[in-house]
Order: sequence, then C-alpha cells, then structure tokens
Amino acid sequence: MSGIVLLGTGLLVLAGGFDLYRRWSLTPPDGWPLTAPHGVLLTYADRTRWADEGWWWPAAIAVLAIVTLLALWWLLAQLRRTHPGTLAVGGDHAVDGVELREGALSDALAADARNLPGVHQARARMDGTSSHPEAHFDITLTSDTAPGPVLQALSDGPLERARRSTGRTLPAKAHLRVTSHKAHRAE
Repeated sequence: MSGIVLLGTGLLVLAGGFDLYRRWSLTPPDGWPLTAPHGVLLTYADRTRWADEGWWWPAAIAVLAIVTLLALWWLLAQLRRTHPGTLAVGGDHAVDGVELREGALSDALAADARNLPGVHQARARMDGTSSHPEAHFDITLTSDTAPGPVLQALSDGPLERARRSTGRTLPAKAHLRVTSHKAHRAE
C-alpha cells in the first residue's frame, strides 16, 4: 500500500516538473506544492525551520542511518538463498558428479505421497541448504483417514526412498488437513 502511495506521489511530482498540468490542461491537487517546472517542493522557511536547533542534524542523520541499515538488512535477507538448489546424489560423496535439482526431488516426493492410502492431495517443497536440506509437505487427507498411519507411511515410503537416493538424513515437516465433507445427519 505504501508503495502505491509513493508511486502516486512521485508521478504527481514528475507531472509538475515536466509541466504536464499546463500542457494537458489538468488541474493539480489542491495545495500541491509543485505545479510548474520552476516550483519547489519545500519553501525556504520550511527548509530552514530546524537548522538553528542543535538536535536537528544528529537526529536527521540517525534516522537516515537507521533507514539505510534497515534497507540493507532487507536487501541481504532477499539475497540469502534458503533453498538447497541441487543435491549431490549419494550425499557428500557424489556419485560421479550426479546432482538432483530441488524441484525434481519435491515433485517426486509429492507424487509419491499422493499415492499413499488416505491422501487426497499432497505438495512438497525443499528448504534449507544443499548440505542440510529439509522437506516440507502440505497433505490433504480424506475425511475418514487417521493422520498417524499416513505419517508413518510417509516416513517409511517417500521419505525413506528420498533419503536412500540422496544419502542424506532429510528431516521433514508435514502440515496435514482434512478434505471438507458434508455433515451427516444423526438420527
């Protein structure tokens, strides 16, 4: 939402700077400071109001430093990779350089989990790093299925085969839900 507000404000400033209000016979918003190319956003009085105060410059620099650090922290968080990418088949000692992409492993785990009894729908995704991958499942059970046997079958079947294939321990998390069904009338 704030991005839309900033974009709209920037477009209004650009419209005033390029003199689009006059060229296109538009009326700028009431009280808008920049309506012509030679106009200013802040008057001289607004720009110098706090200049004589001793606390103003340290406060302004501190706020700008905090905003810059938060922006840098956000950027680094976006760049940090939280997916394994590719996994060497056979663990740390890869078999002749054979690698398995995380998407292929996720698709195989999901397809294998869908074939378990009592599973209506299953999705899988990989998180973690290539040295410590982790499987996450989103499984929808049929309305008459108990979760315990499905979790045991998931551990003994798809996860065990993936562990043998990749040569890794492959911890897993499963989010289970039940398909919606019509209520039965009790008599």
